Amino acid sequence: MFSASLGSLGSLATAPQAINVDVDLTFVVQVVLIVALTLILKPLLFDPMLRLFAEREKRIDGAKVLARRIDEKSGAALATYEAEMAKARAAANSERDKIRAEAVKREQDILAAVRAATSKALEERKEAAHAEAERVRSELKKDASAIAGDLATRVLGREVRS
Repeated sequence: MFSASLGSLGSLATAPQAINVDVDLTFVVQVVLIVALTLILKPLLFDPMLRLFAEREKRIDGAKVLARRIDEKSGAALATYEAEMAKARAAANSERDKIRAEAVKREQDILAAVRAATSKALEERKEAAHAEAERVRSELKKDASAIAGDLATRVLGREVRS
Protein backbone atom coordinates (compact mmCIF):
# COMPACT_ATOMS: atom_id res chain seq x y z
CA MET A 1 0.00 0.00 0.00
CA PHE A 2 2.84 2.30 0.87
CA SER A 3 4.67 1.56 -2.33
CA ALA A 4 1.54 2.13 -4.36
CA SER A 5 1.11 5.64 -2.94
CA LEU A 6 4.77 6.40 -3.60
CA GLY A 7 4.36 5.31 -7.15
CA SER A 8 1.41 7.64 -7.71
CA LEU A 9 3.34 10.56 -6.19
CA GLY A 10 6.24 9.88 -8.47
CA SER A 11 4.05 10.01 -11.54
CA LEU A 12 2.58 13.35 -10.41
CA ALA A 13 5.96 14.96 -9.95
CA THR A 14 7.25 13.88 -13.32
CA ALA A 15 4.28 14.69 -15.49
CA PRO A 16 4.31 18.37 -16.52
CA GLN A 17 0.96 19.99 -16.88
CA ALA A 18 0.19 22.99 -19.06
CA ILE A 19 -1.09 26.21 -17.49
CA ASN A 20 -4.20 27.53 -19.09
CA VAL A 21 -4.37 31.37 -19.22
CA ASP A 22 -7.47 32.85 -20.71
CA VAL A 23 -6.74 36.23 -22.23
CA ASP A 24 -10.12 37.81 -22.55
CA LEU A 25 -11.57 41.28 -22.34
CA THR A 26 -11.23 41.62 -18.51
CA PHE A 27 -7.46 41.17 -18.74
CA VAL A 28 -7.24 43.91 -21.36
CA VAL A 29 -9.46 46.22 -19.26
CA GLN A 30 -7.26 45.67 -16.19
CA VAL A 31 -4.07 46.43 -18.14
CA VAL A 32 -5.66 49.59 -19.57
CA LEU A 33 -6.80 50.69 -16.08
CA ILE A 34 -3.29 50.15 -14.63
CA VAL A 35 -1.67 52.12 -17.44
CA ALA A 36 -4.27 54.92 -17.15
CA LEU A 37 -3.86 55.13 -13.37
CA THR A 38 -0.08 55.21 -13.75
CA LEU A 39 -0.29 58.02 -16.31
CA ILE A 40 -2.78 59.99 -14.18
CA LEU A 41 -1.17 59.39 -10.76
CA LYS A 42 2.43 60.02 -11.88
CA PRO A 43 2.09 63.79 -12.32
CA LEU A 44 -0.53 64.15 -9.58
CA LEU A 45 0.93 61.97 -6.84
CA PHE A 46 4.28 60.33 -7.57
CA ASP A 47 6.21 63.33 -8.97
CA PRO A 48 5.16 65.71 -6.10
CA MET A 49 6.03 63.05 -3.55
CA LEU A 50 9.44 62.50 -5.16
CA ARG A 51 10.04 66.28 -5.16
CA LEU A 52 8.96 66.40 -1.51
CA PHE A 53 11.36 63.58 -0.62
CA ALA A 54 14.19 65.29 -2.53
CA GLU A 55 13.47 68.61 -0.82
CA ARG A 56 13.38 66.91 2.58
CA GLU A 57 16.72 65.20 1.85
CA LYS A 58 18.20 68.52 0.71
CA ARG A 59 17.00 70.26 3.90
CA ILE A 60 18.34 67.46 6.08
CA ASP A 61 21.73 67.70 4.38
CA GLY A 62 21.66 71.51 4.78
CA ALA A 63 20.80 71.17 8.44
CA LYS A 64 23.66 68.70 8.90
CA VAL A 65 26.11 71.11 7.25
CA LEU A 66 24.78 73.98 9.38
CA ALA A 67 25.09 71.82 12.50
CA ARG A 68 28.69 70.98 11.59
CA ARG A 69 29.50 74.68 11.13
CA ILE A 70 27.88 75.56 14.44
CA ASP A 71 29.75 72.72 16.12
CA GLU A 72 33.05 73.96 14.68
CA LYS A 73 32.23 77.52 15.79
CA SER A 74 31.34 76.37 19.28
CA GLY A 75 34.56 74.32 19.45
CA ALA A 76 36.58 77.38 18.47
CA ALA A 77 34.66 79.51 20.97
CA LEU A 78 35.27 76.92 23.68
CA ALA A 79 38.99 76.87 22.91
CA THR A 80 39.09 80.69 23.04
CA TYR A 81 37.15 80.67 26.30
CA GLU A 82 39.50 78.12 27.85
CA ALA A 83 42.55 80.11 26.72
CA GLU A 84 41.13 83.32 28.19
CA MET A 85 40.23 81.52 31.42
CA ALA A 86 43.79 80.18 31.63
CA LYS A 87 45.13 83.72 31.20
CA ALA A 88 42.72 85.04 33.83
CA ARG A 89 43.67 82.25 36.24
CA ALA A 90 47.37 82.98 35.71
CA ALA A 91 46.80 86.70 36.32
CA ALA A 92 44.70 85.95 39.41
CA ASN A 93 47.34 83.54 40.74
CA SER A 94 50.04 86.14 40.16
CA GLU A 95 47.99 88.82 41.91
CA ARG A 96 47.20 86.44 44.79
CA ASP A 97 50.89 85.58 45.21
CA LYS A 98 51.80 89.27 45.13
CA ILE A 99 49.18 90.11 47.78
CA ARG A 100 50.25 87.11 49.86
CA ALA A 101 53.92 88.24 49.68
CA GLU A 102 52.90 91.74 50.75
CA ALA A 103 50.86 90.29 53.63
CA VAL A 104 53.79 88.13 54.75
CA LYS A 105 56.13 91.14 54.60
CA ARG A 106 53.65 93.24 56.57
CA GLU A 107 53.27 90.43 59.11
CA GLN A 108 57.06 90.23 59.46
CA ASP A 109 57.27 94.01 59.93
CA ILE A 110 54.54 93.93 62.59
CA LEU A 111 56.18 90.98 64.35
CA ALA A 112 59.57 92.73 64.25
CA ALA A 113 58.03 95.89 65.72
CA VAL A 114 56.28 93.89 68.45
CA ARG A 115 59.50 91.98 69.22
CA ALA A 116 61.45 95.24 69.42
CA ALA A 117 58.83 96.82 71.68
CA THR A 118 58.72 93.68 73.81
CA SER A 119 62.52 93.54 74.05
CA LYS A 120 62.68 97.22 74.96
CA ALA A 121 59.96 96.84 77.60
CA LEU A 122 61.68 93.72 78.95
CA GLU A 123 65.03 95.51 79.14
CA GLU A 124 63.41 98.48 80.86
CA ARG A 125 61.76 96.13 83.37
CA LYS A 126 65.04 94.29 83.95
CA GLU A 127 66.84 97.58 84.51
CA ALA A 128 64.06 98.73 86.86
CA ALA A 129 64.25 95.40 88.72
CA HIS A 130 68.06 95.68 88.99
CA ALA A 131 67.75 99.27 90.20
CA GLU A 132 65.13 98.23 92.76
CA ALA A 133 67.31 95.31 93.87
CA GLU A 134 70.30 97.64 94.25
CA ARG A 135 68.19 100.12 96.20
CA VAL A 136 66.90 97.36 98.51
CA ARG A 137 70.46 95.98 98.92
CA SER A 138 71.80 99.37 99.87
CA GLU A 139 68.99 99.84 102.37
CA LEU A 140 69.62 96.35 103.71
CA LYS A 141 73.33 97.11 104.01
CA LYS A 142 72.49 100.21 106.02
CA ASP A 143 70.12 98.32 108.25
CA ALA A 144 72.08 95.03 108.25
CA SER A 145 73.84 95.58 111.57
CA ALA A 146 70.61 96.66 113.29
CA ILE A 147 68.71 93.68 111.83
CA ALA A 148 71.56 91.33 112.79
CA GLY A 149 71.56 92.60 116.36
CA ASP A 150 67.78 92.30 116.60
CA LEU A 151 67.91 88.79 115.19
CA ALA A 152 70.70 87.75 117.54
CA THR A 153 68.76 89.15 120.47
CA ARG A 154 65.72 87.11 119.56
CA VAL A 155 67.67 83.93 118.97
CA LEU A 156 69.82 84.20 122.05
CA GLY A 157 67.11 85.61 124.24
CA ARG A 158 69.35 88.41 125.54
CA GLU A 159 70.47 91.72 124.22
CA VAL A 160 73.55 91.76 122.02
CA ARG A 161 75.61 94.87 121.32
CA SER A 162 77.47 95.38 118.18
